Amino acid sequence: MKILALLGHEQNGSFCGKLHDAYVASAKKAGHEIREVRLGDLSFDPILHRGYEVIQPLEPDLIKVQEDIRWCEHLVLIAPTWWALYPALLKGFFDRAFLPGFAFHYHKTDPMWDKLLAGRSARYITTMDAPVWYCRWLNGDPGVKAVVRGILKFSGFNPVKVTRIGRVRRLTDAEKTKWIQIVATLGAQGK
Repeated sequence: MKILALLGHEQNGSFCGKLHDAYVASAKKAGHEIREVRLGDLSFDPILHRGYEVIQPLEPDLIKVQEDIRWCEHLVLIAPTWWALYPALLKGFFDRAFLPGFAFHYHKTDPMWDKLLAGRSARYITTMDAPVWYCRWLNGDPGVKAVVRGILKFSGFNPVKVTRIGRVRRLTDAEKTKWIQIVATLGAQGK
């Protein structure tokens, strides 16, 4: 399978970075074709200065990531949940890279749109300090809903699976190792 692994955390050495590394290594070992992107290593302006009124020229790093997205059959996105949402850099990436004509195309005569990234699956792995039940049931899971429904499914990714890892700051080393192994298994399976 052709897999794009995207790390949506600015720090490569974070727990999300370790999950990303485990996924990539395991997927490669299993024989999957894999490309990886680490948002913290890219050079781009994350601010969409004029909305879609005037499309800003894309930086070379964003052009490359768009090519990687077109290439992949499966996208795995690993990012933290901060203040119930995903990091600002990841939001800026979506704003700048998931453009009309690349990710979607609105119809002129009806309220529908074409999902230009259809034919690909995705998995969103997110970490959070709060317990998963708190984020899902008391907080309404706004970050996960935005990524899954508002961005990935809107663009055509289907199915989109979610792996939530809660209480990260309270996890023991053994629990972190267990999660790293779970994510490595997903990489080996191409899921």
